[in-house]
Amino acid sequence: MALPKRPVVFLDRDGTLNVEAGYIRDLNNLNLIEGAGDAVRLMNEAGIACVLTTNQTGAARGYYLESHILDLNQRLVQLLALHGARLDAVYYCPHLSAEEGGTVSPYNIQCRCRKPAPGLVERAFLENEELDRNRAFVVGDKATDVELAQNCGAKGILVETGYGKEVLAGTYQWQVQPDFQAGSIVEAARWIIEQLG
Repeated sequence: MALPKRPVVFLDRDGTLNVEAGYIRDLNNLNLIEGAGDAVRLMNEAGIACVLTTNQTGAARGYYLESHILDLNQRLVQLLALHGARLDAVYYCPHLSAEEGGTVSPYNIQCRCRKPAPGLVERAFLENEELDRNRAFVVGDKATDVELAQNCGAKGILVETGYGKEVLAGTYQWQVQPDFQAGSIVEAARWIIEQLG
C-alpha cells in the first residue's frame, strides 16, 4: 500500500534558519534566527515534511573541507532539536563552477543541484516517495530560492531575514516575485500551515 503523501517545505539554511554570518569557519558561529526552532516544530506538528536544501560553496572556494559543511548542517540539526524541531532530510550543493569562482576539484563544476537549478529538490522527491509535489513550498532569503520554487512548481516564500530585504530592494542578486513575502521563518511557517488548512 502506498504511503500517504505529505506536504513538504524546502528550507534554505543561512539567512533563513540560522543567522547570516558569511562563510562560517567556526561551528559556534552558526546560530538559529530567533523563532526558527519554533517555526520548524510548528510545521513538524502540522505533518509537513521539512527538508533542508542549501548551496554551500565553501569547499569549492577552498575555504574549508566538505566535512565542515556536514558539521555545520549537523550543528543546525542539533540546535533545532533543542526546540523539539527536526528536519526530515538534509541536502546540500557543494559545487561552484570555475567560471563563478570555484577553485577546488572536484567541486568546481557546473552542476544540476546548485539553486536555482532543481537538482536538490528532484533528489528529495526521488529518495522520499511520500513527499507531495502538489503541496510543495520553498522558503529562503535569496532570489535563487524563489526561482528554485518556480523551477520545480512549488510556492516560493521570500523571508526578509538574511539577504531578503536586499533582494526586495534590488541591491542583492535580482528582484523576484515570491508567492508570499514573510518577515521571518515564523511568519512563513504560519502562512504555509494556513495554505494547507
